[in-house]
Amino acid sequence: MTQRTLVVGLGNPGGRYAGTRHNIGAMVVAELAQRASVKLSAHKARAAVAETRIRPGAPRLVVAQPLSYMNVSGGPVSALAKYYSLGADELVVVHDDVDLPFGAVKLKRGGGEGGHNGLRDITKALGTRDYIRVRVGVGRPPGRMDTADYVLKRFSGAQAKELPLLISDAADAVEMLSERGLTDTQQYFHPSNPA
Repeated sequence: MTQRTLVVGLGNPGGRYAGTRHNIGAMVVAELAQRASVKLSAHKARAAVAETRIRPGAPRLVVAQPLSYMNVSGGPVSALAKYYSLGADELVVVHDDVDLPFGAVKLKRGGGEGGHNGLRDITKALGTRDYIRVRVGVGRPPGRMDTADYVLKRFSGAQAKELPLLISDAADAVEMLSERGLTDTQQYFHPSNPA
């Protein structure tokens, strides 16, 4: 990675959405900020932002949670990228992924949005898909439950017990990514399938 990376954790603002599956990206950014003992503060780009380093001498991370709703994340993300003069290759987006089983963390650069409206809006705002995604598995909806309803619900009791570990794993992935790059991090988190 470069000397500064923008790490955006997707979610919806407000207490109504706190703790829901769709907000896992924002939870990971909160974990990163807590680890670094920094406070996320309001930024003119409609996001809560903090700058940090994993350790002295490490690349700088700008960690951010858009304060807009998920489906219009592109505006805040593109505004932050412009403010910090960062390109798509210096952007990492952390988000929920229903195509991964609960507990899985996978990384990729580019590709489709998989029906994720937050990613779709970011791609539209940036004019490219060529940014890194940290995909945090929340599992498929049970039965015939609508995906949109599922991701706006809180984690089940069993999942809630495992949630701190999942958030920690995803934060570890971001930290490793910033220091060791995408290929090494993919090999660590999914050695058999770097998709």
